[in-house]
Amino acid sequence: MTKWVYTFGDGAAEGSASDKALLGGKGANLAEMCALGLPVPPGFTITTEACNHFYANGRQYPGELGAQVEAALDHIGKLTGRRFGHPDNALLVSVRSGARASMPGMMDTVLNLGLNDETVATLAAESGDERFAWDSYRRFIQMYCNVVMGLDHEVFEEILEDEKARLGAELDTEITAQQWKHIIFRYKEKVQEELEVPFPQDPQEQLWGAIGAVFSSWMNHRAITYRRLHDIPEAWGTAVNVQAMVFGNMGETSATGVAFTRNPSTGEKRLYGEFLVNAQGEDVVAGIRTPQDITEEARIAAGSDKPSLEKLMPGLFAEFVGIAGRLEAHYRDMQDLEFTIERGKLWMLQTRNGKRTAKAALKIAVEMAAEGLISREEAVNRIDPASLDQLLHPTIDPGANRDVIAMGLPASPGAATGEIVFNSDEAEEMRSVGRRVILVRIETSPEDIHGMHAAEGILTSRGGMTSHAAVVARGMGKPCVSGAGMLRIDYRSETLVVMGQTFSKGDIITIDGSSGQVLKGTVPMLQPELSGDFASIMQWADAARRMKVRTNAETPADARMARSFGAEGIGLCRTEHMFFEGDRIVSMREMILANTENDRRAALDKLLPMQRDDFVELFEIMAGLPVTIRLLDPPLHEFLPKNEDEIAEVAAGLGVDPEVLRMRTDALHEFNPMLGHRGCRLAISYPEIAEMQARAIFEAAIEAGRKTGAHVVPEVMVPLVGLVKELDFVKARIDQVAADVMAETGTKFDYLVGTMIELPRAAIRAHAIAQTAEFFSFGTNDLTQTTFGISRDDAASFLETYRQKGIIEQDPFVSLDIDGVGELVKIATDKGRATRPDIKLGICGEHGGDPASIHFCERTGLDYVSCSPFRVPIARLAAAQAALGKKLD
Repeated sequence: MTKWVYTFGDGAAEGSASDKALLGGKGANLAEMCALGLPVPPGFTITTEACNHFYANGRQYPGELGAQVEAALDHIGKLTGRRFGHPDNALLVSVRSGARASMPGMMDTVLNLGLNDETVATLAAESGDERFAWDSYRRFIQMYCNVVMGLDHEVFEEILEDEKARLGAELDTEITAQQWKHIIFRYKEKVQEELEVPFPQDPQEQLWGAIGAVFSSWMNHRAITYRRLHDIPEAWGTAVNVQAMVFGNMGETSATGVAFTRNPSTGEKRLYGEFLVNAQGEDVVAGIRTPQDITEEARIAAGSDKPSLEKLMPGLFAEFVGIAGRLEAHYRDMQDLEFTIERGKLWMLQTRNGKRTAKAALKIAVEMAAEGLISREEAVNRIDPASLDQLLHPTIDPGANRDVIAMGLPASPGAATGEIVFNSDEAEEMRSVGRRVILVRIETSPEDIHGMHAAEGILTSRGGMTSHAAVVARGMGKPCVSGAGMLRIDYRSETLVVMGQTFSKGDIITIDGSSGQVLKGTVPMLQPELSGDFASIMQWADAARRMKVRTNAETPADARMARSFGAEGIGLCRTEHMFFEGDRIVSMREMILANTENDRRAALDKLLPMQRDDFVELFEIMAGLPVTIRLLDPPLHEFLPKNEDEIAEVAAGLGVDPEVLRMRTDALHEFNPMLGHRGCRLAISYPEIAEMQARAIFEAAIEAGRKTGAHVVPEVMVPLVGLVKELDFVKARIDQVAADVMAETGTKFDYLVGTMIELPRAAIRAHAIAQTAEFFSFGTNDLTQTTFGISRDDAASFLETYRQKGIIEQDPFVSLDIDGVGELVKIATDKGRATRPDIKLGICGEHGGDPASIHFCERTGLDYVSCSPFRVPIARLAAAQAALGKKLD
């Protein structure tokens, strides 16, 4: 027979903290506290397996559950001397959810269950406090009707506020027992009126209604949203915890509160928390009464005139401090505690590892390592790599009011405020006169690079997490919200319409790239701070990791930023971004419009010194660290104007007939440019482009080597190779240029030629390609596109639907598809090494900064990952955790 119910109480428990998967976090920790001999009200936990059975069987309970619950209720009854459902000696219980992962406030709770018209009188007589009993009963009716019967909480609040106004009472605590009786009469009348059924009086009916509501709350909208945001699997389910009630609202010697063993915002080793006298748990968080500080130190710092728990109940405070210290030492982590004091007796209702800011997490981990509570390796494993984003970018002040006007995808973290602009030229102009702007586009293209650089942040109505806007913004460390589909952007009128509001050029908005929110007006910000604790964790992480961490960078600013964050080279320099600036775009367009090879070479000769200077600066910044430079990748039409006005303007600048430019633009048009004339295909059609770039790379390597004294070994990457003959053709041109440069300069240098594995065919034929390639860099953005057959810029419109319907667990452009794309990476790795054992292997797509993908890279044995500059610390930490074998929850 399956065991669905586990009991705890009186110093004994059938479960322990290690049973979190079965009992949920709350149930496992209640059992653990009980076994430690701490004062825990007796109770039982219905397992997460029962929840999964509930959903797998049309919301039906397991057959044996009823009898096991009855036995567990008897167990509580024996320990408390009470009987559930008995009018003269009633056992009252709380019913709470408890998933494996903490989901604060996402699921449902019912307190005071078992109260009815009979047992409320018994409670009044036993407690000697009629007001307390009827107050508890009205709380139960409100909570039960809302959670179990689906009657909105506001229905009861309206009645309560109406009665308080009639009675001239400001606080709930001013209402007498007789007045509560009248309010409860009105509550029950309203239940009958709204639901056409009476409020249930049978405690058994109440209990099973509450158990069903907790299981059902696992699939409510807020819980589903929370799971999606925090990557919590639906299959985990929730447990149900039923506990004997203890009452914090039994008069002036009773109280309830929450506390953290260390400050969850700063990480300081000080007890941090709040409590209320004569209250129940929800009062502390409801905001109806102002909570009091637990410690006298905190009360003084807050300037409060209300007594602290330390002053009000010194003996109980000392007992609580002792328990808090004991629990932190036992769990070896900062604890989030809930407690109730009932008539001078302390009861512990919950302990769990407390949620904390990234700054606090670093401080707590470093200090606990110094205290000998955990090892340095454990300290490294304690930090969520993704949380480091909080430290590297400005964030919106948690206390700020948010007037949210739209939601999009959190494409690049951080927050920014500025005036709306709709085109990149204006963004640049406004930045030049000191104005801060948010670049608002339907979607961005490489031509927007200057505007993106000038803007404080980027907002687009189209595109996903790996769209052009997202990728470039992350590389620049700028906040970006992409795919905000509810926005209606009109370039002609320079307006943005959303939710019935119209915003014009120059209006102020704020974007939160960490949440995807778009907000009206200016919002207060917190500036990032990198503490000594950050440096300590990074130092320990670097000592633990095997893989190197490089950066994706093509500008000196990006390269310097990445180096300051600990990057160990450049894994991807996208040379096409260099061609959009100033005079370069003119020379690039001259080259594209040229009718002969000689004319193309003449235009390329103008670009050569510009490219060489770019590479010299990158090589100097990296000072001998590896630099992988990708040859021109995008199709040529991306460098040409798009509409008639732009064509006329560019034609005038180039001194050519607009019709010639239009015809060339039309000739280069492709129905699917992502799979068109790009990458190595360009280098084969126009070898002179690759030759110019190779010359610029090699001449820059010689010059940077002379300036720095470092041994510069450039890595030349040929993109989009699918056939080994493509690579053979391009490599022959690169090798010839290298030989020419060595002969011309009299300087010998080392270099590597490799390819980007971004096509399934390249992965399958990696053994052949490795005969020519000296390194593979997995371009997982395009490899994901070509494996799935979907465009990353268009996929955002349906991938979220796929997630919601359980078809995929993760957006494959955000976290690597291990089973499909990952399998191709493994195949290419194995085949490449079989041919060339010393082949260098790395990943340079956006997945290079994703912790889950980095774990895969470690398991596969890649040599390095490469990511945008601001994700370098994240990658360093994730690579260390992967090397230490941390399991991803």
